[in-house]
Amino acid sequence: MTKRQKTGGRQKGTPNKATREIKEIAQAYTDTAIATLAFIAENGESEAARVSAANSILDRAYGKPRLALEHSGPDSQAIEVKGAGVSGLLAAALKDE
Repeated sequence: MTKRQKTGGRQKGTPNKATREIKEIAQAYTDTAIATLAFIAENGESEAARVSAANSILDRAYGKPRLALEHSGPDSQAIEVKGAGVSGLLAAALKDE
């Protein structure tokens, strides 16, 4: 059976009409939303609310921070790679568990 190529429709990554309309409506409230977050960051009743609001503002202003990952082998030693490829590394990792 041969796979048929899809034709027509939206191009990949293009939002549908409903999504686009909702996004446009939501964007009209950007100033209000940022002002509300700023108010909560400064005057929120709990520390958790203030931190959450401040993080939301920073995420929108500068983007979310990248997640740093550190990989190490047993006893925090460097992982030795000997051309095993991904499947070999996965098998080795599963063998050690």
